[in-house]
Amino acid sequence: MDVFANSLDDVSAGSSTEFPDRLSLMEARLQTQEDEMTLLKSALSDALRRLRVYDEQIPLLRQHILAVSPAAGRGCSCVSDGASSHRKLSTSSNPDWPKRSSSQSPAGTQGEETGGADALSNQNDKGSPSVSPTSSAVQQKPNPVRLDAGTQTDESMVRYLQHSGVSRQPAVELYDGDQQATTTVGQKGRLTRIHEVESLSLEDALISDTTVLREAVEKTQTRPAEDSLGEPWTRLVEKDHEMIKPTHLRGLQDYRAPIIREQDSGRGSPCKMSHDEPVEEVRGCGQSELVKKEHLPKSSLEEGVRLKEDQSHPSQQHSTASKKETVPSTTHKEQHPSPKTGTMSPVSAIMESEKKLFRRNSSSDKLAKEQQDKAKQKLGKKAVSSANLLTRSPSVENRTKDLVSSSGSSGSRRGTYSQGLSIKMFIRGRPITMYIPSNIQNYEELRMEPPTERLELDWVYGYRGRDCRANLYLLPSGEVVYFIACVVVLYHIDARTQRHYLKHTDCVRCLAVHPDQVRVATGQTSGVDKDGKPLQPFVMIWDSGTLVTLQQIGLGFFERGVSSVAFSQIDSGAFLCVIDDSNEHMMSVWDWAKGVKQAEIKSTNEAVFGLEFNPADSGNIITCGKSHVFFWTWSGGALTKKQGIFGKYRKPKFIQCFVFNGNGDVLTGDSEGNILTWGKSAADIKTLGKGAKETYQIVRQTKAHEGSIFTLCLLQGGALLSGGGKDRKVVRWSADLAPEIEVEIPEQFGAVRTIAEVKGEELLIGTTRNAILRGSFSDGFVPIVQGHVDELWGLATHPFDNVFLSCGHDKQVCLWSGSQHSLEWSTTLEETGLCADFHPNGRVVGVGLNTGRWVVLDIETKDIVSDYTDGNEQLSVVRYSPDGSYLAVGSHDNFIYIYTVAENGRRYTRFGRCTGHSSFITHLDWSKESKFIMSNSGDYEILYWDVKGGCKLLRNRFDSKDREWASYTCVLGFHVIGVWLEGSDGTDINALCRSHNERVVAVADDFCKVHLFQYPCPKPKAPSHRYDGHGSHVTNVRFTHNDSHLISMGGKDTSILQWRVVRVGLDRSRSVSSASTSSVETGSCG
Repeated sequence: MDVFANSLDDVSAGSSTEFPDRLSLMEARLQTQEDEMTLLKSALSDALRRLRVYDEQIPLLRQHILAVSPAAGRGCSCVSDGASSHRKLSTSSNPDWPKRSSSQSPAGTQGEETGGADALSNQNDKGSPSVSPTSSAVQQKPNPVRLDAGTQTDESMVRYLQHSGVSRQPAVELYDGDQQATTTVGQKGRLTRIHEVESLSLEDALISDTTVLREAVEKTQTRPAEDSLGEPWTRLVEKDHEMIKPTHLRGLQDYRAPIIREQDSGRGSPCKMSHDEPVEEVRGCGQSELVKKEHLPKSSLEEGVRLKEDQSHPSQQHSTASKKETVPSTTHKEQHPSPKTGTMSPVSAIMESEKKLFRRNSSSDKLAKEQQDKAKQKLGKKAVSSANLLTRSPSVENRTKDLVSSSGSSGSRRGTYSQGLSIKMFIRGRPITMYIPSNIQNYEELRMEPPTERLELDWVYGYRGRDCRANLYLLPSGEVVYFIACVVVLYHIDARTQRHYLKHTDCVRCLAVHPDQVRVATGQTSGVDKDGKPLQPFVMIWDSGTLVTLQQIGLGFFERGVSSVAFSQIDSGAFLCVIDDSNEHMMSVWDWAKGVKQAEIKSTNEAVFGLEFNPADSGNIITCGKSHVFFWTWSGGALTKKQGIFGKYRKPKFIQCFVFNGNGDVLTGDSEGNILTWGKSAADIKTLGKGAKETYQIVRQTKAHEGSIFTLCLLQGGALLSGGGKDRKVVRWSADLAPEIEVEIPEQFGAVRTIAEVKGEELLIGTTRNAILRGSFSDGFVPIVQGHVDELWGLATHPFDNVFLSCGHDKQVCLWSGSQHSLEWSTTLEETGLCADFHPNGRVVGVGLNTGRWVVLDIETKDIVSDYTDGNEQLSVVRYSPDGSYLAVGSHDNFIYIYTVAENGRRYTRFGRCTGHSSFITHLDWSKESKFIMSNSGDYEILYWDVKGGCKLLRNRFDSKDREWASYTCVLGFHVIGVWLEGSDGTDINALCRSHNERVVAVADDFCKVHLFQYPCPKPKAPSHRYDGHGSHVTNVRFTHNDSHLISMGGKDTSILQWRVVRVGLDRSRSVSSASTSSVETGSCG
């Protein structure tokens, strides 16, 4: 059975998964939730309507029955000489019986028609004869009533309708007492009208308007007998728009006991049952069960739910069966009352008739049931697609049955915990089965708590220079301030230590230092949250000494992001000018200490690269960018601008940067490699009139570089530094712009992005390849900060040393020292590196590329010692076995390639290929004995492989539930169920890693977060510590060999964060309460 159950999962794993864009996914999720709410509201409204109808109908029907009960009692049952008659009721079906009248039926065929039990009951009927309105011939040879099995209607129902005033004609006459039941049929001698009831259904029987019922009751009480002569009772029912409604009769069940007591007290013969608790027999869905009357549902909807639950629980069915053995059948007791209890009351007959009216073969019932099933299935599918639904399977044998039942029940949990217990997690409607290990005995009692370990940001690798300007400043404390991702770094260049400001919620884009050289302003981009909604950008003003936030401005005012910020100079930095990333690039001036906006204006539709206050006049502001340089005047709460006129000089495409020199002139660097000097000119009073202010005009042009000039820096001595783009040169100019000395930056570091003066001749240079160089013209420049320049994916930690390796789309493979916080070496490959893993001996490392090629590098020499290609699609994972004898390569062609390893990881031989996944491989892990592999794929499969047995797929996954794994990086598995948030779509978690001591598991998600969970984490919605810092999706996480640090890797933000793992001596209760504090301290990343 295990093999069969697993084969079903293998078949279900055959479908491939499409990955829509996030916006479409969120819209679909929202629409699904709205559809669910609509269906639930509709069901609730229908249930309330039914309850209201029942509340209005039951009193009227009860009043009606009480009013007609004496006549019904006389026509239904009578007690003669202390003896009770046993009326006969047939439940069998005879299609030929309605075609002939009861008077024509020979008495000898009675036993054949009603069956042996009914015939025996007929022979035992005794009593005194009574007068009958029928012919004497019929009285001499009475035939018991033979009812149509299609309607399941018995004589008690007919008797009740006859004597309640519905019909006065004896179309069907029944006699009890000492005389056997006799039937007289209407004029044509056929009970054809009884067949008309066969088209009724429970849903059709509902009365939506109580006035119809009230009018029918009044008519039945006031109609004269002669009005109904000659018409069968069913015709009269159709006239009054009243149909036989089983739901009405079902609603009377709650009132049957008190009614019986009232009626029996009037006759002096109480009705008794053989048990203290009355029992009703409920029939539905092809099953019959006995339930206590006090628990009987009050509506057909509730009854259906009860029946469904009873069918789903074998234990309840077992108890029901026990009741059936000990409790006599209600039907049998009511059909054959004892002499002590007397004959049946009218209400008892009605209750019995109601059961017979339940038609199991009605086509309308089937249609209604199919529609209800379709609606439930639709609702179940939508619920499954919007959330992770967990269902517990009671055993391996029931997995197929549970797969069908659980998919339609949101979050239902069934079954008992046994050796074969499994968990089903649904991702995008697909069930993922995971078996509970044998060492977990009480799964339900497991408590998920945050781990006692915490993360503290230890080091940030990288610098954002590729697309940002003026973001490198040296503070008097000896720290250089810059940013990458969501982190503002303060790096002490002599002590080689870092501090971090972590209050931003998305990537930082710009930076400005206050004139006091202590306070710092940083602006960020907007970003989006996990639901795809845009977040609001803002500017933070904070103290660089204490890292305390002083002010937050612009929340709700800026759009998309903040591109430039600048403090005023002459007024002690009281004002801050900000330009956002909206289409109009709104420019605003703020009194930042009060958080009050002073002025605002649309600047330009073109990109803005630079923004500065005039050091000598806060009322003068300059901006530059694409095809423009603007001179702004801020006066009286308003901003006005004048565009710089190039005149006879060629207008460049971009004005990249500018600086104020000592005499108040403005120097600009453009995309043509020229330095333009803008000098003040007298105001044109003739043209502009009185009040006109002085303007800036080009007075000199100096050719400085080949290609763009990205930065200009004014030194303390009055000299000028310019940094080139294309030529990668840094040139020092005298005060009169005469070149003095130059130096070229190595090509590997890129072009010059920004320059900061240190002391003497020492400089700091930020480059476009995300590096910070330190040096001088005489001694040259060396990197003190380095990083990747494109999206990162590959990450591997050394098996016994504090080093790790990274690779990404920039084709760089970098080996980092975690203890020295430096780059050991880097090399450039021909293709993009996407995954990596160290050999257990630590001497070589394998790197998988995006072309199906993988290489093995010697970490000492950086040389490629092996080079192989498997397929032509990208590789997503490479993993060495714990003993180093195998290498597994997971590809996007759905295969796992296995190689044997020899010569200390320098020689490889193809051993086999694991074939069975229906989508690309995402993650894999080796067992501790290096024999088995667990793998995940893009369509959320979990498969197990016997490598040493010939790369065979283990179809009985139940046998792998207790297997121990050397590493745990698979994002799908029993031990990591709790890491998935509710509503995850299967791609929200990019990577995870279990610590070597198997205490915690770190998770990298798509929302810029790093999570730390306890391990194992087998229950949903497990608590965790959340850490922010990345400004893009976190692509990978790995623990170092001794679990002292965790390395996390950003995607588009190109950052690598090194976290220190700290064991906090807190009890579990304090850990839960402090989980939110850690996220506040580390900020948020939208």
